[in-house]
Amino acid sequence: MILIAKILFFVSLTGIIHTYVLYPLLMILLHRVKGSSEKPGITQESDLPSVEIIFAAYNEEAVIAEKIKSSFLSHYPANKISLHLGSDRSSDGTDRIVAELQNDYPSLKITRFEERTGKSGIINQLVKNSEADLLILTDANIIFEKATIPTLVAGLNDPKTGAVGGSIQYRELYERGISKQENTYLQLENRLKEAESDLLKNAMGLEGGCYIIRRELFPQIPPLFFMEDFFVSLAVMEQGYQVLFDQNARCFEDVSTASTEEYKRKTRISIGNFQNLGRFKKLIWTRFYPLGFAFVSHKVLRWFTPFFLVLLLLCSVLLSAESRLFSLFSGIYFLFLSAGLFGILFSQSKSLSWLKYPGHFIHMNLALLRGFFIYIKGVKSNVWQPTTRNQN
Repeated sequence: MILIAKILFFVSLTGIIHTYVLYPLLMILLHRVKGSSEKPGITQESDLPSVEIIFAAYNEEAVIAEKIKSSFLSHYPANKISLHLGSDRSSDGTDRIVAELQNDYPSLKITRFEERTGKSGIINQLVKNSEADLLILTDANIIFEKATIPTLVAGLNDPKTGAVGGSIQYRELYERGISKQENTYLQLENRLKEAESDLLKNAMGLEGGCYIIRRELFPQIPPLFFMEDFFVSLAVMEQGYQVLFDQNARCFEDVSTASTEEYKRKTRISIGNFQNLGRFKKLIWTRFYPLGFAFVSHKVLRWFTPFFLVLLLLCSVLLSAESRLFSLFSGIYFLFLSAGLFGILFSQSKSLSWLKYPGHFIHMNLALLRGFFIYIKGVKSNVWQPTTRNQN
């Protein structure tokens, strides 16, 4: 029993340290040594590919006008851009605002779905109806810079590249809530994806809010699927194409400051994580390096971190009687968990910001755990409510 506890303890500790410390540190340090790969300049050719911007929207009246205007006010030729959004039976002013903007933007299209369909089902239908050379998948709350679209298009100049992700950034941070903790996590993720893109030519997961893909490579997203962006990323890699990340293709969104909103969002993400693991697990051993190695190191071990955390707690308590080292670890671990719980309780406070970081980590893993059990139980619907952002 003691031997099993020791094995589980060290396996769990190694898994957490590898995915959150060793792998990111290794990739970022190697990237610094090698330097960033030269990114293609914004395309200036006369015969540019056509681009269609596609997204699903549900009750997005607060942001939909700004989203549409930022899409067409691009440095990319207006006659090469179209936008098609699917309204998932919106009950606010979303559809009316889009109809009014069609007078200014003739290539703006809207399809209203009379039954709640979910993001993946809407995207499947819109992609099926598209005739554009390239597709930009995005979200209603993601605002483009004027250079975003031409920068993404330039990233596909290499025929070996199937998709390119943009860099999403938060527009404003606040003392109240978890915006700074979310931003820290996002910036670290972007640095890691940039390193994977330059070193491995496989960025582990494009942000669904901003990426471009060759239309013929877009896969049919399975029914009731969450995290369709990661599904698309792995499906493109599975076909042998590069999936890259370009930090110069910038776009912006408002950050969520409420931990309850992020908890719901991360629960949905967790469900999609395990759906994708079920679909693409064979890549781990059939194409272990670099794809499988990055998949396990960056993603899979993180998804299992909630189980590692539980095992560490149980095993360290059990082994405390065996060794002072385990007893010391157990004490430190309890302090960390206590700090995390206080960080969750006081997440909306403007003070105690240092507690919010362990709180953010614990809350994220609780959401992962909840999403796993929903996945095991069976997903009945993937319709969604937009995350409420900027609650200040």
